Amino acid sequence: MAGRRRQGERVEPSFGRERDRDEEIRLSPDDRAARAAGEPERPARGKERRSAARTRQDEPEPAEKRRRFFGGGRGGSGESRPRRRRSFLGHLFRLALFAAVWGSVAAVGVVVWFAASLPSEAWNVPARPPNVKMVSVAGEPFANRGITGGQALSLAEMSPFIPKAVVAIEDRRFYDHYGVDPIGIGRALAENLAAGATVQGGSTLTQQLAKNIFLTPEQSLKRKGQEAILALWLEQKFSKDQILEMYLNRVYFGSGSTGVEAASQRYFRKSAKDVSLSEAALLAGLLKAPSRLSPANDPVAAKARADVVLQAMRDENAITEAEFEAAKAEKPIRAKSFWNGAENYAADLVMRDLSTLVGEVKGDVAVETTIDLGLERDAEKAIRSTIDGAKQNVSQGALVAVDGTGAIRALVGGRDYADSQFNRAVDARRQPGSAFKPFVYETALEAGWRPDSVVNDAPTRIGNWSPQNYDQRYRGPVTLADALAHSLNTIAAQLTEAVGSKAVIETAARMGVKTPLVDNASIALGTSEVTLLELTSAYAVFANGGYQATPHLINKVTDVASGKVLYERPAGVPPVIVKPEIVGMMNAMLTGTITRGTGRRAALKDWQAAGKSGTTQDFKDAWFMGYTANLTTGVWLGNDNGALMKKVTGGTLPADVWKKFMAAAHEGLPPMPLPGVPDTAPGEAGTPLTASNGMDGGDPAAIAGEAPSGEAIAPPGEIPAVAGHGQPESGDPIGAIAGREYPEPERRIIRRDDGRGPASGAPYSRDLPPDDPYGVSPLPDDGAYEELPPDGVAGGYDDREIAPPPPADLPPARGPSRLVRRDQLPPDAVLEGPVEEQGRPVDRSLLRDFLGG
Repeated sequence: MAGRRRQGERVEPSFGRERDRDEEIRLSPDDRAARAAGEPERPARGKERRSAARTRQDEPEPAEKRRRFFGGGRGGSGESRPRRRRSFLGHLFRLALFAAVWGSVAAVGVVVWFAASLPSEAWNVPARPPNVKMVSVAGEPFANRGITGGQALSLAEMSPFIPKAVVAIEDRRFYDHYGVDPIGIGRALAENLAAGATVQGGSTLTQQLAKNIFLTPEQSLKRKGQEAILALWLEQKFSKDQILEMYLNRVYFGSGSTGVEAASQRYFRKSAKDVSLSEAALLAGLLKAPSRLSPANDPVAAKARADVVLQAMRDENAITEAEFEAAKAEKPIRAKSFWNGAENYAADLVMRDLSTLVGEVKGDVAVETTIDLGLERDAEKAIRSTIDGAKQNVSQGALVAVDGTGAIRALVGGRDYADSQFNRAVDARRQPGSAFKPFVYETALEAGWRPDSVVNDAPTRIGNWSPQNYDQRYRGPVTLADALAHSLNTIAAQLTEAVGSKAVIETAARMGVKTPLVDNASIALGTSEVTLLELTSAYAVFANGGYQATPHLINKVTDVASGKVLYERPAGVPPVIVKPEIVGMMNAMLTGTITRGTGRRAALKDWQAAGKSGTTQDFKDAWFMGYTANLTTGVWLGNDNGALMKKVTGGTLPADVWKKFMAAAHEGLPPMPLPGVPDTAPGEAGTPLTASNGMDGGDPAAIAGEAPSGEAIAPPGEIPAVAGHGQPESGDPIGAIAGREYPEPERRIIRRDDGRGPASGAPYSRDLPPDDPYGVSPLPDDGAYEELPPDGVAGGYDDREIAPPPPADLPPARGPSRLVRRDQLPPDAVLEGPVEEQGRPVDRSLLRDFLGG
């Protein structure tokens, strides 16, 4: 601008300070907004156009324009100022604000996605699985069943130490957070980083409850997100105490125990209402690792974890220093590896029957059972102590005790429920051996035989089967009473052949044996399998006077929430299935089994008892079935694998178990006679066996000792002899024996040998003793049985043919019968005829006592 310009040359303005020549802004004529007048338009050459484009690209952006964009500049001042740079914190704040906005949007999206992926039922807290609480006949709780294994308790009902221990070790800020605890999560993260491993979790009790109720144990980010969402929802819907109560009633404590009540019963055999401080600490410690820290698996580890819980409680001032020291000083608790106690066999049976009685259980129910816990403990003790002390290869046993109504008072299904839950009293079918014989004798009595009917104990062949006695000896003519007392196999087989095996099966079924029985001659010796429960209930019919005794365990079922009675056993008198006179005769004969036969080891002090032993082939199973007017009890001993015992018969160890239990069960009770049985058994001095206790009609005056002159005492009716047996054959159809009405008998001559004399041509070898009013040869005295084992005759059988023993081994033959007048009878004679009304009331039954009759 300092030099002289030429004529007509346009001067372009410049702004600002002088720049270097290379930096000056130059405008070509083409860049002008308007051409000078008369100046022709000249097209730009390619090289010039490219140079101008590069110039525009390289030119810096005007400072004023930049200032306006960033809000700088000062009015219309033409002076430019340098741009102020933003600080690091400003950039950080701007970035944080950006991240917060978009992060919130993303978080809302994730929460919506987690919530949408929850199952539809997640927003309704499901009902707790129902619990079945079982109580004894006296109202004492003894078991819980169901998925949870224990009833729900409120916080007020629990021991106060339980919630304190759980909160102290699992979520100490439980009452301060809103379902999710960021502080707790941070603390857990710090401790895990310091330890280099996961040593502490950050989940709150509310989150754990949400997981237990709604979610699976899957370890994933999605599940943790869902858990947090549900925890927040639970906190809004329920109070803290409600959440804690739900948690304690639904959390798993190991060993099949869900909830504090089930765990307390499982480990301590007491209610959660009664646990101590040390026990509460142990339960709280299980939550970290229920299986590994269980006192059933590792008592030492469980105790160490409980001490950690105690320290946490002390740090939170939940307990005093004295309480802390006392609880810490307690020894480790060792729990059974499974539920223990014989009452659990009964509990399992309740669960089996419950659905049949009430259908599906949808809520907590209370079941009133017939179990007497005192008797249950006595039964378990008797079984276990006998097995543990035996040296005859005995490993298992079972016991069932029922009263006259069929109510199960004690049930032991094995030596130890914790070791084996198989119920041998209910589910095991085994051969009963000679314990089945009473049904044979009952059938014979119903067909016309009597306890003093004489039969011949001799080698017997039925088809291809030749039964033999246990000692392979034969005693010749014996009465039915003696044959049953000493369990003679030949006599039972003969009676079965005479009355028919179908009649015997019908009798057993009517008495309560529901297992299908095999129809053959050997059924007389108990070769068909039965269960201990059904055999015991069948014997109860003899004990109660002839009434049906259906075994049952449940008396009443009540809904806990509403108090509604869902089931109650109906009251009423069961039907009579055995005539009182037959019951009296059977009781008299079975009493003899204990007083002088194979069951002598089972005799009870002061109590009249009856029963029968049973032993199967090769000592595989041993039974003793017995009863008093108060209780009927069956015992079985053996091995699950069928291993043979060492000479264990029904009259030895099983009789010992029976006596131990029955002695404890009758302690302090006034003795009662059996229905239809006098104070002494037949053949012993005392009151004779009469109509009211089992025999058929006769002349009442004769019982008082006023026999009509010239008349003889005779059994009822004409009983025709059956070829080859000398005993009557029942002509009644199957099922009609028990209901048959016997006609008033005529007085006939007593045939004490019933025609069963020696074989043709064999002379009677003995003269009649002058002091024998019956005119028959006496039975061998007790010395004839000295070589028998305590059980006498085993219940097994042998299908080998037995050759008759040499004549020297047979007892002497009986002499001929003769007429006997009443004034010639000894005081202990067995008579037939009614008892005078003023006579001793011996027909009482336990059932009448129960029903008020």
